[in-house]
Amino acid sequence: MAGKINVGTFRKMKERGEPIVMLTAYDSPTAALATAAGVEIILVGDSMANTVLGYENTIPLTMEQSLHHCAAVRRGAPNAFIVGDMPFMSYESDTVAGLNNASRYLKEAGCNAVKIEGGNNTVPLIERMIECGIPVMGHIGLMPHQVLVSGGYKLAGKTEDETLKLIETAQKLEAAGIFGLVLEGIPALNSRRISEALKIPTIGIGAGIHCDGQVQVVTDLLGMSDGFMPKHAKNYVKLHEIIGKAFKEYVEEVKNKKFPAAENSF
Repeated sequence: MAGKINVGTFRKMKERGEPIVMLTAYDSPTAALATAAGVEIILVGDSMANTVLGYENTIPLTMEQSLHHCAAVRRGAPNAFIVGDMPFMSYESDTVAGLNNASRYLKEAGCNAVKIEGGNNTVPLIERMIECGIPVMGHIGLMPHQVLVSGGYKLAGKTEDETLKLIETAQKLEAAGIFGLVLEGIPALNSRRISEALKIPTIGIGAGIHCDGQVQVVTDLLGMSDGFMPKHAKNYVKLHEIIGKAFKEYVEEVKNKKFPAAENSF
C-alpha cells in the first residue's frame, strides 16, 4: 500500500474511520523499519533538534540539517509518504522564502509534503504553497516554535473560548488547502470537537484518542532516554537499557582482550 499512498488516501481513511499511524524518523534504517511495520506517514520532525542533535529545543534547527535527515529517511523508505517538518523561521517571515524553502523538501530531499506550525497567519502562505503544488500539513495547539514566547510547553484549548478559536483556525487552514492537521497538547474532548468539525484528518500528539490518527516521537516510543518522559508518550521498549548493556559488554571484552575473538578476525 505504501507506494500508493497520497494526500487523498488520508481523507478516505478518515471517511472509513480507519486510524492513521504517523511516526517520526530521522535516519534511513529507522525509516525502513517504520515502513515495514505499517506506518503510513513518516514525519521527519524538527524534534530531531532535541532527540538527535542535542539541542534544548527545536529553535536552533537549520534548513540544511532538516533536509539532510529528510534525504536519509527517503533513502531508507523509497516508497513511504514522508513529511518534512519545516524549521523555525524557515517560512514565517517571508512568503517567497517560505515557498522556496518548502520546494527544497520536495526537489532535494524527496519528501511528499511539508508541515508548518501556525494559525491564521499561515493561511496566505499555505494557499500559495498549494497553488505551487506543495502539499501542506498544518499544526495547531501546543506549538514548539512558540516555546520561548509561551514560556514553556503548555496545553492549548483548555477553555471554551480557546477551543472555539482552535476550531475556527482549523477550519480556515482546511479551507486554505491543508490535507491534514496535527493537534498537539489539547484536551481529548476538545480535540474531538475539532476533528468532528473537519473533513480532513487530524493527527494527535497529546490530544487524546478521538483524533483521526496519532503521531509519536520515535525516541520516546523506543525508550532511548532514561530522563524526562512526556505524559502523552509511551515506551514500547527501553532501548537505553539494552543499548547501555551492550556497550558495557563491548568495553569489558575489549579491555579484557576477549574481542575480537578468532571468529571475528581474518
